[in-house]
Amino acid sequence: MKRIKTPVFLFCLLLVFSIIFPGFAQKRTFDGTPQLQSPQSPRIGFVIHGGAGVISRGSLSPEREVEYKKKLEEAVLAGYRALQDGKSALDAVEIATRILEDSPLFNAGKGAVFTADGTNELDASIMDGKTLGAGAVAGLRRVRNPISLARAVMEKSPHVMLIGEGAEKFAGTQSIELVEPSYFFTQPRWDSLQRIKKEEAAAQPSSSVAKLPENRFGTVGAVALDRDGNLAAATSTGGMTNKKWGRVGDAPIIGAGTYANNGSCAVSATGWGEYFIRLGVAKEICSIVEYRALPVQQAADLVIKKKLQDLGGDGGVIVLDKFGNIGISFNSEGMYRAYIGVDGKPVVEIYKD
Repeated sequence: MKRIKTPVFLFCLLLVFSIIFPGFAQKRTFDGTPQLQSPQSPRIGFVIHGGAGVISRGSLSPEREVEYKKKLEEAVLAGYRALQDGKSALDAVEIATRILEDSPLFNAGKGAVFTADGTNELDASIMDGKTLGAGAVAGLRRVRNPISLARAVMEKSPHVMLIGEGAEKFAGTQSIELVEPSYFFTQPRWDSLQRIKKEEAAAQPSSSVAKLPENRFGTVGAVALDRDGNLAAATSTGGMTNKKWGRVGDAPIIGAGTYANNGSCAVSATGWGEYFIRLGVAKEICSIVEYRALPVQQAADLVIKKKLQDLGGDGGVIVLDKFGNIGISFNSEGMYRAYIGVDGKPVVEIYKD
């Protein structure tokens, strides 16, 4: 009888174990290093972002940089610990996004930028990779945490998207916290609006204010993989400074700014929304992962650094696949981002290098 070689035997044994014990699988980490996964070492993954834009090294004071990093670390740890405690991926992305929404540092919730009319209009969306359930809201002026309302739309209504006053009426039926519009006022955001209005008034008629970098700054989001192998994604934003006519970007558009599918990956995007909508960036990345079997980092780079850039857009994405692989890609000067490393510790980054 021919003797079976040891490597072949071990491979067969591992295959049998993976069939008998579905939780016994292999997880690949952000740096590509295989990590054995078992019921005793469940796969979970968590990544967040706080927006991409003109964030070059030196543009932030040392004190301000510390503030951003501290808040990003707080949010990423809160989401990750929720996963460790057995909460769902949906719970984790909502928890972390709410923390960022409550901070005046980011263009979402409390820190939302102002429209041309001097108001704040907030958008958000969330998606469940297990069921492909999704919820989105846009044009909110009184909802403290838009991401929670987006989840309520997904779970408590027959719809995917609600906007404006109708969305806020629904919020009142779901015990979602409503605040006075003055809650969203922050002096730095107001000053930014006044500065841009002056630049707009002085600009030549043929120039485009939409090309001002500050107009494209903001958005927060999170992606998660829980112990049950379910993915989820969430995105929340205050939109563009000086936006007009009820403009809505990609953040509340399922498939553009947010997407999650257990069969491929979860994506949350940030950047110049019009371009993300045209390309369907979030869904495009997941489709490349699913149908071309590219690693998430390669898929994200292909869409952000090739397709998006060739079209003239800028911004970035965070991506997490069903095995826990992380992809982070952006073509702007910086992107507020954080994830949990292979050692279980938070990694927080801002600049390109």
